Amino acid sequence: MAGQVFALQVVVVLLLVAAAVVALVVQSNRDSVEEAKNRSVAVAQTFANSPGIVAALQSPDPTAVLQPKAQSVRIQTGVDFVVVLNTDGIRYTHPLQDRIGKKFVGNIEPALGGGVVVEQITGTIGPLVQAIVPVRAPSGQVVGLVSAGITIDRVVSASDRQLPIVLGAAAGTLLLATGGTALVSRRLRRQTHGLDPGEMTRMYEHHDAVLHAVREGVLIFSGSGRLVLANDEARRLLGLPPDAEGRPVGEIGLDPAMAALFASGRMVTDDVVPAGERLIAVNIRPTDRDGGPPGSVATLRDSTELLGLAGRADVARRRLRLLYDAGVTVGTTLDVTRTAEELARVMVPRFADFVSVDLAEQVLEGDEPPAGISRMRRAALGAVNADAPFKPVGALFDVVPDTPLAASLSGGLAVLEPDLAGADHWRTQDPEGAARIVEYGVRSLIRVPLRARGVLLGVVRFWRLEQTEAFEGDDLSLAEELVAHAAVCVDNARRYTREHAMAVTLQHSLLPRSLPPQNALEVAHRYLPAQAGVGGDWFDVIPLAGTRVALVVGDVVGHGLHAAATMGRLRTAIHNFSALELPPDELLGHLDELVNRIDQDEAANLGDSAVTGATCLYAVYDPVSRRCTLARAGHPPPAVVHPDGTVEFPTLPAGPPLGLAGMPFETAELELAEGSLLVLYTDGLVEDRTRDIDVGLDLLRAALAHPGRTPEETCTEVLDAMLPSHPTDDIALLVARTRVLADDHVAEWEVPSDPAAVSGVRAAVSGQLADWGLEEAAFVTELILSELITNAIRYATGPIRVRLLRDRSLICEVSDTSSTSPHLRYAATMDEGGRGLFLVAQFAERWGTRYTGSGKVIWTEQPLA
Repeated sequence: MAGQVFALQVVVVLLLVAAAVVALVVQSNRDSVEEAKNRSVAVAQTFANSPGIVAALQSPDPTAVLQPKAQSVRIQTGVDFVVVLNTDGIRYTHPLQDRIGKKFVGNIEPALGGGVVVEQITGTIGPLVQAIVPVRAPSGQVVGLVSAGITIDRVVSASDRQLPIVLGAAAGTLLLATGGTALVSRRLRRQTHGLDPGEMTRMYEHHDAVLHAVREGVLIFSGSGRLVLANDEARRLLGLPPDAEGRPVGEIGLDPAMAALFASGRMVTDDVVPAGERLIAVNIRPTDRDGGPPGSVATLRDSTELLGLAGRADVARRRLRLLYDAGVTVGTTLDVTRTAEELARVMVPRFADFVSVDLAEQVLEGDEPPAGISRMRRAALGAVNADAPFKPVGALFDVVPDTPLAASLSGGLAVLEPDLAGADHWRTQDPEGAARIVEYGVRSLIRVPLRARGVLLGVVRFWRLEQTEAFEGDDLSLAEELVAHAAVCVDNARRYTREHAMAVTLQHSLLPRSLPPQNALEVAHRYLPAQAGVGGDWFDVIPLAGTRVALVVGDVVGHGLHAAATMGRLRTAIHNFSALELPPDELLGHLDELVNRIDQDEAANLGDSAVTGATCLYAVYDPVSRRCTLARAGHPPPAVVHPDGTVEFPTLPAGPPLGLAGMPFETAELELAEGSLLVLYTDGLVEDRTRDIDVGLDLLRAALAHPGRTPEETCTEVLDAMLPSHPTDDIALLVARTRVLADDHVAEWEVPSDPAAVSGVRAAVSGQLADWGLEEAAFVTELILSELITNAIRYATGPIRVRLLRDRSLICEVSDTSSTSPHLRYAATMDEGGRGLFLVAQFAERWGTRYTGSGKVIWTEQPLA
């Protein structure tokens, strides 16, 4: 103990010394800075006002006159530098010769206005203070500046001289503390009989632990009849007040019989005395035998616990049965409302007279509720009586802030309200409803937040009537276990609801909601999902360059989220491949590689060797040439309805399904008359379990053989004639009526491979645009064509052709026989070329390159007003 006291004194002294030293250092720094400021200002002002300074500044060579004087003043005054400046801040003097004639570092603006500037900076020689003062001519005009500076380390303050005194005083204090500690240590040794502090602490902790850990109550009384000590068990058995120790026996709130027994002073062995509802076995022994202090010690043992064991076992058995029944009854379905109803049903009347289950609105919709629930809806209500005074199922109510309900939800803790009539704080959520509940005779409440996996879902409240035993602490723990199981079931149902909604949303979001605008085809479509659920059929209409349009119909094998997700990936891939202007056979080849990679990824991640598989039909229609290029991968062939009503299923190379390719895909080309119908569909339309595909094709032919119908009418008639009563597969139907771009909307020129021919083409283009009434687009069009034709002449070979198309936009095309595609780059400032395509990209709305059998076409699109 003495060593600890000594260590404490040493620490205190050292802290005081450290504080004093810090204070002196801080004061020293302040004094040093202040002294440096005063000295630098004094030196600068003295030198600035010295005789001859103004004349020297106005002399032809101020440095020759002022440099020796400045150096002499610097040495005599002990500053680090004296610098003379002109009004532009250029040094005339400096201790270092190479700094003369250079710009002064510092703020000279106030000095030029006649003021004095003092700055504390860190320069090349360390932290310093510099002063800048003006030099005035007799007329008062500022003709120059003088700056003097001194480093702070060169200034010694009085505080530095006091530091040795402080350290000496600290050493003396430590010596006095050492002597005093030695005297205190010797006295403590005598009083503790040689025990060190650790042994004394262990002895006290051991005695205290034993006293409070025993299952018997212990009371110690003094000779005067006052209570000296009572352990925790004695306080529990007798219900002693917190301040019982030190008070006489008759004033600590004991039953009269128990108080008389303790005050008698006699020896007692196993006397059974009632204490409230308990029967206490009491033993009393005096403490003054063998020279001990006067008084007595009493031990208490609760003999009523044995009588209550049988009753508690029966209660425990009923609760275990209730937990088991709840485990097998609650959560039998993946329905949120049904799960809440099951919880209310199993709890009434076995645990409570009424049970209300309130959930956040987001939970009922399958979503995860926010961190703070502000609004809930009653999902279930269990009641022993039909006229229960509670909100009905479906009722919506707000959680009032700063109420017990809000606190329970935010804290996540279950709460027991044993006496509702005598408590007011729980009424703040719904005063009128609370009044009805109390008036009905409800006496107690348990409120348990419904929480699962860290997410708060709602709250469950259990209520008991006056004629039923009030809730107790054990009931609270049972309610928490029951609600914890129900919360997991509700959360599982919520997650299922969310996933089901996501699946439906995914199915709708992955299909086109509207068709893009274009003039080449009049299109109508239908999509009917199978009754089995989400499928993988899809269709698309994709505008391409040069007024062309791509039509796509496909079918992923299987149903469910996997098929829908794969369909979405294939749709996205087709859009990307179409943007690259790939021909149909190459596009299907890339799509086949994608399906193979999907299979490989799934096999690597899931260990599943199943093949995804998909079919696809891809067609590109050109309204200028009226030609349609098609390729298919295991998909049923399209139907062509000619203007006279004749129906044809053209023979196309079949190609293997996507993901099973071992052979290349091939294309076929059809020439379609204006007004023809091109019909694309999936196998769900023509084939099912009860109908062979040949029969389905015959039915489709009959449904299409009616000339003059619009695509919308055709879709309706086909589905009316062919839709099964219980479709087992998705059906996608796409009907497109062909249009032709009029000849007077197309202009073409062949350009000789001579740069001189560019001007003639520009003139012809301007004339054509004037005929179309597009004079305002002439400048940009001429610029674009000039760049594209010049590049073709410079880098390509063979004939060069220019074509203008007037459709929804103005389309310029330059074709040549080269297969090299131009690349947009950004020319450097000094480059002579490289800006042509950059200008084309800036002036055109879109531009790109597509390859043909004989070369390539570079195209641009300009919007029309």
